[in-house]
Amino acid sequence: MSAHALYVTAAYGITAIALAGLVGWILLDQRARNRELAELEAAGVRRRSDKAGRS
Repeated sequence: MSAHALYVTAAYGITAIALAGLVGWILLDQRARNRELAELEAAGVRRRSDKAGRS
């Protein structure tokens, strides 16, 4: 394998790892935010956009 092909392969590999890390981080953060939302709703805090909850 030439030096150029090795460089390109390494660049693609590092990019794939970085993108996978970002996707994992986003998914973990989404779970945490959903958990926080569920806790707030269980405590009686409602969203401003929840028009059905208003009297």
